[in-house]
Formats: sequence, C-alpha cells, structure tokens
Amino acid sequence: MDNSVKLDIIDMTKLYKNGDGVRNINLQVHEGELLTLLGPSGCGKTTILRTIGGFIELTSGDITIDGKSIVSMPPEKRPTSMVFQSYNLWPHMTVKQNLEYGLKLRKVPAAEREKRIAEGLALVKMTGFETKYPGQMSGGQQQRIAIARSLLLEPSVLLLDEPFSALDAKIRMQMREELRKIQTDLNITVVFVTHDQEEAMMISDRIVVMSKGHIEQDASPTEIYENPATRFVAGFIGEMNFLDNGDGTETGVRPENVTIVAGHDAEGVKGAVRTIMMLGHYQEITCDTSYGLVKANVSSEEAARFVPGQQVTLQFGKTYTFQKEEA
Repeated sequence: MDNSVKLDIIDMTKLYKNGDGVRNINLQVHEGELLTLLGPSGCGKTTILRTIGGFIELTSGDITIDGKSIVSMPPEKRPTSMVFQSYNLWPHMTVKQNLEYGLKLRKVPAAEREKRIAEGLALVKMTGFETKYPGQMSGGQQQRIAIARSLLLEPSVLLLDEPFSALDAKIRMQMREELRKIQTDLNITVVFVTHDQEEAMMISDRIVVMSKGHIEQDASPTEIYENPATRFVAGFIGEMNFLDNGDGTETGVRPENVTIVAGHDAEGVKGAVRTIMMLGHYQEITCDTSYGLVKANVSSEEAARFVPGQQVTLQFGKTYTFQKEEA
C-alpha cells in the first residue's frame, strides 16, 4: 500500500431536511487501501459513500480524488464506480452486454472491449458465462458480475455498498476473501460500507466506526478491537461485558479476558453459572453477578468443569474504563 492520498474528504457535511446526515467529516484514503465505513443503520456511512459517488449532493465541504475536486461532476464523469447490494444488472441483457455497456459509453474500441471483458470474467472466476442472463444466475454469481463490471471501468476509487449482505453466509465468506484478493492483486483503492463488524474486521486495512453522523474511531482492525476509543466502539466491535462502577464510569472486559474459578474463595467478582453454550471452537459461559450477566469464553475442556447453578468467582485480565453513555 502506497502512502499517497487517493481520496480526500474535507469538512464534508450533508444534512437532510429532517436534520439527519453527517457533519464535518474529514477522511483520507490512501492509494491501494481498503477502508471500511462501519456502523449501525442510519449512522451516515452510506451517505458518505453516495456523496463520493455523486448520487447525493454535499451541503458543504469538498471531496478530491488525486488532488482534483469531484463535487461538481455528475456520477458518470467521476473516477469512481459503485457496486450496490442489489447487483443492479440489466435483466434483459446477457452478462457480456452488461459488461460491455459502460465500456461502449466510454467509446472503448471493440477489440479492447473483448479483451477487457475476458480479463474481467477471469478475475471474478466467471469465464464461460458471457451468454447467460442475470435471472439464470445465483445471487453470488450476479454480484461477481457486478464487481467485474465496476472493475472494467478502471475506477480510481471503487465504492462498495453492503455488497454481500443479500448472500448466504458461506457465499458471503467466499466473496469477502475473493474481493480482498482482487483488491490486493490490483492494488485498487476501495471504500467499503457494511454494518457487519466481522466482515469489516476480515477485509479492511482501516476501519472508520460511525455513530449518529460522526466518526467514533478511525484505526486498524487490531487497534479498534484491542483499544476501542469509546464505549460505543467497544460495544459495537466484538463482545464486551460492561460493569457499572457507580461513579459515572464503567469497566469493560472482553469475554476472552474473563477467567472462571470454582467456588467463592478466590479474589474477584462472585457469581453463579447460568448457561453454557457451544460456539464452535470455544464455549460461552454466562454468569449471574451483582453487576448483571457476565460472559466468559473458555475452551471445551475448561467448560466441562462447570455446571449451571454452580458458584464461581470471575477474574479479569485486560480491562477498559469508559465514561457511561446516556441511553
């Protein structure tokens, strides 16, 4: 990844009539970087993406790509390309015609179109599908074609709006891996929008966590998981137990940092086992305590030592302190 700034969002504000939107967003995306905008519905992540693509006008601020302002350009003239959640393929056109459409608009010669289409299909592992129609393909196949179509336009910045959320879990996992491989192989700059924190953690170089129209934290996946900047980030990324300290602060502890000791003799938070649940390669034990429910992730061997109702003491490894947030 190059350190040069590819996309620069400067003091961007977009407000809707009801007062919602995003305010004073400043964000730089570097050449070859995959940056994810992550947050719950309505946090402003899609608003930012669509302003970059030119589908929504800014209230104020500027957006530059390679140092040139793009805010006065219509979407089709911008050096960007967008992949939507709903694929947006023309149902009456074959795969080849769908891929060719944008190239024809850009007056790419026929021989060059053929070459690019063949390369695009090979890239997304869809060679041989040229004559199929969208209705004859699965959701995952249609999304591959939508990604190929965007890549054929050779955008400076590729924009992806929840592109895998309509797919089933196994295909979604496969598509994430393939997108990441294509992105690194081609060294393309990508802005990806999702509300799925696992997806963001898997594919991103950097994650921008958003809430209510502003940025809560902008950092690497590891930094965001290990050092959440706010209580919101801590609660949104991964699992976190919150214990009220009674002084306007809360202690946060991740379930993998909770150790369970049988009985009430040891130092720590006293409680009793409520449930034991199998979650793949580990088990989640939920305990009743005076602070409320506390979860611990332990190995299957460890979990076998406990039963529901058993008295236990909880000991904490790494903890965090957060200011309590208003409900």
